[in-house]
Amino acid sequence: MALTVQALYILAAGGERASEQLDTVTNNIANVNTPGFKKLLEEEMSQHIPNNGGDAYNLLVFPRFKATHVVLSQGPLRKTGAPLDLALEGKGFFAVKTKGGELYTRNGHFFVDALGRLVDSKGNPVLDISGKEIVLQGNREVTVTEDGVVYQGGVRVAVLKIVDFNSVSPVGDSYYQGKGTPRATDARVLQGYLEGSNVNVTKEMVNLIEAQRRFEMYGNILRGLGQMNLKSNEIGKV
Repeated sequence: MALTVQALYILAAGGERASEQLDTVTNNIANVNTPGFKKLLEEEMSQHIPNNGGDAYNLLVFPRFKATHVVLSQGPLRKTGAPLDLALEGKGFFAVKTKGGELYTRNGHFFVDALGRLVDSKGNPVLDISGKEIVLQGNREVTVTEDGVVYQGGVRVAVLKIVDFNSVSPVGDSYYQGKGTPRATDARVLQGYLEGSNVNVTKEMVNLIEAQRRFEMYGNILRGLGQMNLKSNEIGKV
């Protein structure tokens, strides 16, 4: 009994998918306490290799991930009382300027840097509706309305750029790239609140165990086939 290339491809692909699933689930669990983090979900599919000349023995069908989806359901809202903590209730993202260009986030844990700019936890400037950085003066009281208007000392300073997309792709550190044309949103801005992660840690722990078992299963089958192949070769030599 020969260990076919088909079996090797299928098992190797399955093991790789299980490893990727482990990485995704582990990342979800690691960010359970990250403000505004959105759960990632892998969509799986079967990959077929056609045009094999009708030889079913060499037809390859192996698992692969079709896409990584961002689950955009609302996370729980937690009151902090900090005037620069902002949460979005509803669809949409804050816009920030990074070295890689404009990105989007639900993490509203903001600060004022040494230049007086409103920045996120990574030091990236938060943008206003015109795409400019928001600059605050001194230590005067900051008020943010539910429609995203920023006041300082009773004077209107800026309007937060809050946009939504048909879908987004993750780029790390709770930042996302938008897909398609950005559109306006009716999300409410809640000052003194942070949105929690939408990861359900109990469900993710179950997913982690399933992914670990899946990875072990592919490894065990591959080792078992290898042992069978050795045995068959030994028998053939007798």
